[in-house]
Amino acid sequence: MEQAQTPEASINASAQEETGVRDANGNFLVDGDSVIVIKDLKLKGSSGVVKGGTKARNIRLTDAGDGHNIACKIDGLGSINLKSEYVRKA
Repeated sequence: MEQAQTPEASINASAQEETGVRDANGNFLVDGDSVIVIKDLKLKGSSGVVKGGTKARNIRLTDAGDGHNIACKIDGLGSINLKSEYVRKA
């Protein structure tokens, strides 16, 4: 049998959905997801570039003050932080 949610529980669930991290297509992201970079991104402090189509596996969602809300490792580049608006869920 399904139990009816209390009004407080449904408000908390809807508030949590609104504050979640979304990718460029509007899909919710969670820790451990794989994402694909959608455009070429220049790396600050380096002459390197993350090419569009690069896959980052096992992401971690962070709450950085500078807008970078995804921490991940990319083969050949190491650990970097990305903004969710430049990735899509794989």
